[in-house]
Amino acid sequence: MTQIKTDLLVIGAGSGGLSVAAGAAQMGAGVTLLEGGEMGGDCLNYGCVPSKALLAAGHAAHAMRAGAAMGVTPVAPQVDYAAAKDYVAGVIDTIAPNDSQERFEGLGVRVIRDWGRFIGPRTVQAGEQVINARRIVVATGSSPLVPPIPGLDGVPYLTNETLFELRERPAHLLVVGGGPIGMEMAQAHRRLGCEVTVIEGLKALGKDDPELAAMVLERLRGEGIDVAEDAMVEEIRGKAGAIEVAAKDGRVFRGSHLLMAVGRRPNIDKLDLDKAGIATTRAGIKVDARLRSTTNARVFAIGDVAGGLQFTHMANYHAGLVIRQALLALPARESTAHIPWATYTDPELAQVGLTEAQAREKYGAGLEVVRFDYAENDRATAIGQRDGRIKVMVMRGRPVGVGIAGHQAGELVALWSMAIANRMKMSRIAAMVAPYPTIAEINKRAAGAYFSPRLFDNPSLKRVVRLVQRWLP
Repeated sequence: MTQIKTDLLVIGAGSGGLSVAAGAAQMGAGVTLLEGGEMGGDCLNYGCVPSKALLAAGHAAHAMRAGAAMGVTPVAPQVDYAAAKDYVAGVIDTIAPNDSQERFEGLGVRVIRDWGRFIGPRTVQAGEQVINARRIVVATGSSPLVPPIPGLDGVPYLTNETLFELRERPAHLLVVGGGPIGMEMAQAHRRLGCEVTVIEGLKALGKDDPELAAMVLERLRGEGIDVAEDAMVEEIRGKAGAIEVAAKDGRVFRGSHLLMAVGRRPNIDKLDLDKAGIATTRAGIKVDARLRSTTNARVFAIGDVAGGLQFTHMANYHAGLVIRQALLALPARESTAHIPWATYTDPELAQVGLTEAQAREKYGAGLEVVRFDYAENDRATAIGQRDGRIKVMVMRGRPVGVGIAGHQAGELVALWSMAIANRMKMSRIAAMVAPYPTIAEINKRAAGAYFSPRLFDNPSLKRVVRLVQRWLP
């Protein structure tokens, strides 16, 4: 066995683990990085990057069908599904050098391409190497959850880890799960020429604001996607090319391919966490507000495996908190109030902070909800993107939550994350000047909608204005 001593051991080379490793190494710490799978993890290879690339291919196909209102004769696109997957692979290959072993070794990180497992509170074995570390960061991410549905083990099915290897276009894709992954892949495949049925046991996009989610679902259904809600799956049967999904209420859905998109599970099974005295829950490693294991303070967990919000940007945020503590011995505590998320359908759906229902439950009658529709934005009108809405939940002049459904919602929500993180008042947003005409003006106009009744429906202010006008020369 080879014995290795290091300041910081990072287990997992996904977005969070790579961020910790790069930052720590460049700040002078000795860093060892373990990865038994692909560098870049789920996000680069099976998640964020390939899904957005496939959505882009679907958007290009849809644009050929959708130009009639602008004087462009619609045509049926000739979709080469295998070539679309080549495009996806090319995008991954373009980004991959940023996450490569060579780059991180160039930063001074010792990279070991093997799976690691704990053999003690501060010790991990990877193959023939035993690593003893002052601090350990578990950043192993998550994998697709495949529930034990009767019959599922007897039929071929896809997950996000295998979907992008598929080269032959599905005739009819059945998607079990109406969350962000399921809805994004449903729209991408529908636009690439597939029949698509989404089967959701509760409500599609159910973690988002129902008012805004309904706007997105209306567009998806308008494109021909069958979204079946309250369809709890009871059994799956059939064979390749002829699959049936039976719901408990008697509905049966038939298709050629099956995509399971019902959630994620933490990657902790191979780690032998008990050997390090690390407590877990069904969601992952049990951590405190500082992201330390509650039962082994030398071990941090970040990203999906920490049992909280499962977003790449959340893992990167966690990485910064860990670097602050492990390298500089400075305090840092997790906060989720300013963490945004987005579903990249067309239109997009984004949220930061509290939804309306959550805000009303927390703040009661003192809450104000401001709405502004995309139809009132000139740029949205010019580019044919008038369907959309922003909702801002305001308490004592400060935004506490923002939901957006519409074009570039994922871009717009970033401003509100900054506002919430820094406890900015709505007056700061209203003071912003956005170039005209831009979609970004929607944020400013939403703040303006908050102040409009205070300015224009205020009898006292009107009396002051009339008095001042009489005094002015």
